Amino acid sequence: MSKSGANFGGTVGWDEQTVIGKRAPRTGDLKSESAIAAAERAGVAIDTSKKYAAGHNKQHEAAKNTAILDRETEELHHDRVNKDVSRTIQQARVAKEWTQADLARNINEKQQVINEYEQGKAIPNQQVLSKMERALGVKLRGKDIGEPLSTGPKKK
Repeated sequence: MSKSGANFGGTVGWDEQTVIGKRAPRTGDLKSESAIAAAERAGVAIDTSKKYAAGHNKQHEAAKNTAILDRETEELHHDRVNKDVSRTIQQARVAKEWTQADLARNINEKQQVINEYEQGKAIPNQQVLSKMERALGVKLRGKDIGEPLSTGPKKK
């Protein structure tokens, strides 16, 4: 550096010293007591935090309360379509001489949905049941399952 003041790293006075290639200690280096003490003397910010299960593969380990929770909770499962409803859907469809694909196209659903309803594997959806009722002309919900659907005005 010349006395003319031409320097290339910003404004550095004559008394300051620029060190190139020296990095601040990484967090991984500050694990020993002496490294922490040296960092404190140097004025480096130190963050000490205890990490839960640090260094252990605990992500796949079951929690302590899992067994207790399993004993407490009852078996939860979704209700499936009633066998009577499944049979009624199938009989009404056959009476109209429709295939499952025809019924599905008529109510704007996939053929697989009709198949699941007829096999009793589907979880009941009121919208789908309503569409099937209107397309087949048969009640699929309530007490009188299988009765013809009345298309008259609603009773008040």
